[in-house]
Amino acid sequence: MVPLALAALLFLAFCLSARNDRRRFRNAVLLGLTLVFLSFGLLLQVKALPGWLATAVLLVVLAVPTLGLVALGVFLVANGMTMVRKEGTRLPNLLSLLAGLGIFAMIALLFVVGLSGSVVLAGIVATLVAVVAYVSFVFLCFLGYAFLYGRIKVRGDVDHVVMLGSGLLGGDRVPPLLASRLRKGQEIYEAQLARGGRPPVLLVSGGKGSDEKVSEARAMADWLIAQGVPAEHVTLEDRSRTTEENMRFSRELMLADDPGYRCVVVTNNFHAFRAAMMARKTGVNGQVLGSPTARYFWPTATIREFVAVFWEHKAVNLGICGVLVAAGALAAVGS
Repeated sequence: MVPLALAALLFLAFCLSARNDRRRFRNAVLLGLTLVFLSFGLLLQVKALPGWLATAVLLVVLAVPTLGLVALGVFLVANGMTMVRKEGTRLPNLLSLLAGLGIFAMIALLFVVGLSGSVVLAGIVATLVAVVAYVSFVFLCFLGYAFLYGRIKVRGDVDHVVMLGSGLLGGDRVPPLLASRLRKGQEIYEAQLARGGRPPVLLVSGGKGSDEKVSEARAMADWLIAQGVPAEHVTLEDRSRTTEENMRFSRELMLADDPGYRCVVVTNNFHAFRAAMMARKTGVNGQVLGSPTARYFWPTATIREFVAVFWEHKAVNLGICGVLVAAGALAAVGS
């Protein structure tokens, strides 16, 4: 019963933390730990459960993840091939393919260890599995909570709708990925007007890259105006180069307009949770909403976002991986 009690306590901690601020990564970890202890607790209770329920628990806790891992590997490889065909062979476009191949490589490595009977190889692989298990746990925490965070809805009126920029086509044209963000922002704007609220300021955020003819903010503003949004309802933030600068410079404009402002930030769905963490870091008073992304692009983009989040917390993550490697080395020496 101890694991189930811990799962209940962790879930309570998750609820309190998420209620305090939904933009914290610790919410994802707390939710992940809740599911881990819940699964472990259910496994310990299998013998006391009726036959059909025990079978269901074993399927959910053991069989589904195992089969799901293989299915995930197949999906990632297939998606990676689609990404290469549509987007080219740049490293960011290869992430889903590499992840899928990595899953099958780990499975093959486990079979090799079982057949070899080598104690040394078994120790090395066990250490590698521990590191991969930790990274996988953090990834699943990120993925699960990012999905939940993406279900957030706008409640009540806002003063600003911040739309984050991305690269331009031909140096001055809005690409489909960015157009998706702009349409989402325009939908929020029009919905607020339809409710009888005052029009929110559409704050487009993005500087001018070295290969761009105009700033991203200028191209975004022109797109919105061409869609019928009055120019006086659009404000440009055209200095930023990164997501953090998007947030910080936009916050300065919103504070200057109204110190008690309330906003929403719009980006693509795969980027929403990481952008939300950045909004919290920079003190932006608002949640982040995601706009649709092409299905084939989403897996690779999500992995890229996870890598960025993992690296942003590198002191903790690399420290834990280092401890796992050191523990494996000590175990090998002791044997």
